[in-house]
Amino acid sequence: MHFLMFAAGLAALVAGADILVRGASRLALSFGISPLVVGLTIVAFGTSAPEMAVSAGAVLNGQTGLAMGNVVGSNIFNVLFILGVSALIAPLVVHVQLIRQEVPILIGASLLLLVLALDGRIGLLDGALLFGLLLGYTAFLIVQSRRETQAAQAEFEAEIQPPPAGAWDARLPVQIALIVAGLGLLVLGSDWLVTAAVAFAKALGVSDLVIGLTIVAAGTSMPEVATSVAAALKGERDIAVGNVVGSSTFNILGCLGLSGLVAGSAGLTVAPALLAFDIWVMLAVALACLPIFLSGREIARWEGAVFLGYYVAYVSYLILAAQQHAMLEAYSAVMMGFVIPLTVVTLVVSLIRPSKGPAA
Repeated sequence: MHFLMFAAGLAALVAGADILVRGASRLALSFGISPLVVGLTIVAFGTSAPEMAVSAGAVLNGQTGLAMGNVVGSNIFNVLFILGVSALIAPLVVHVQLIRQEVPILIGASLLLLVLALDGRIGLLDGALLFGLLLGYTAFLIVQSRRETQAAQAEFEAEIQPPPAGAWDARLPVQIALIVAGLGLLVLGSDWLVTAAVAFAKALGVSDLVIGLTIVAAGTSMPEVATSVAAALKGERDIAVGNVVGSSTFNILGCLGLSGLVAGSAGLTVAPALLAFDIWVMLAVALACLPIFLSGREIARWEGAVFLGYYVAYVSYLILAAQQHAMLEAYSAVMMGFVIPLTVVTLVVSLIRPSKGPAA
């Protein structure tokens, strides 16, 4: 029963996000807002809407560990799994703006979350700060979009087009109905998903945090998976990368910001395990983007394979740690003493190889 509830909740989240994005983007385009601005704001928010709905719903149900784990786990999943799979499909071109602006912003947001979590909670003021930064970041993107090149404008116009005059979703009442229906599905889906996730945690004897870091994080990242893989298959490889980086920033600022506000004076409790390990992994993953993106300004297939390998290693560690398995100590020693140093050396070598020049 709980598996069915989880699957139905996940389906409702994905469908709700898609319907919400369609209604909101059509409404915005009807009012003359440019496709570029719609893509940078509404579509980016839409792919992060499942994480936001689940985290806020978890807080309302008193499952703050699930809320925190969902965001941190989603960011780790976004970079290691989604970029890994997308790069295996086709080497991913990295736009120079991502290197100069978006990745540093993601690293800054990750560092800020670490600092705010050091006292063991994300309080009301912390949530207000994060959400305020999200609003400022969105406004910055809108202002910046006015200076974008014609090529960038054309790219978004090809992806997001106003509906024809006679289209079924061209009328204002339909667009509003789509937005309401999308929000309703997000709320319903988040409730089902959280309920099922808590049941899984109890049945497996693990914490809400572990379930949030793995099953729920992967489930709520399905819109990002679909968007990035589809973009890679169509050859729109910069969109595949930009979607992941932008969504990860929205997760920290928007999902945790809103969750902190919803939690009120009680705040979000940051589990010691999260502060001791998982947030540091999230930060390390964000930092790892810079040398990999700079090495020829593309994510090669072998780098995608490394990303995927590290995600498998991370999830394996969580499973072993949750079960207090006898292999945990040996596994950790191999990762810290061999795998990670070898990866660092490989990245350093790749950085000093001849660059292929900036991406357009």
